[in-house]
Amino acid sequence: MSFIRPDVQDALKRWREALIGGAVMLVGLYWVFGVSPGLLTYIGYLALFLGAALFFAGLQRGRARIGGGGPGVVQIVERRIGYFGPLDGGMVDLEAITSIRLDPTQHPRHWIIAQDTGPALHIPVNAEGADMLFDTFASLPGLSPGRITATLNDDGTAPIVLWRRSDLEKRIARLH
Repeated sequence: MSFIRPDVQDALKRWREALIGGAVMLVGLYWVFGVSPGLLTYIGYLALFLGAALFFAGLQRGRARIGGGGPGVVQIVERRIGYFGPLDGGMVDLEAITSIRLDPTQHPRHWIIAQDTGPALHIPVNAEGADMLFDTFASLPGLSPGRITATLNDDGTAPIVLWRRSDLEKRIARLH
């Protein structure tokens, strides 16, 4: 039996990194300004820096978390994304991804992950485990966490290209 309402639990889970970062910053502030100068003061500065980094990273991750409960399950194992849905699914290696798009016209919105070895993988943004895609996408060269968050928060009317493999960019530029 839990004494915390489910909506509060969901909010705490969504913003957990930012909350932990804020707590570490408060401890750092206390150690810097609340105790007499010494070794603990230097540790306090370190805690302030680490807490701020965790706080701002947690804000980005929290904004990107949509929540679960959608159709299907996402698993990421050894640089391979797997989606197991009620009607379709598949797997794609991170190295085989050619582009990532977000399609806001589908309900729920879907990530469309194109690959050079097979059909595109369509993953609902609210599928169980889809929040793990944030870190996976951020590991791609040239794709920043801020861009992922901005794309997720965009209520566009057409699919948005989030990332395209660099060798494809060169091929497309030669065609035009």
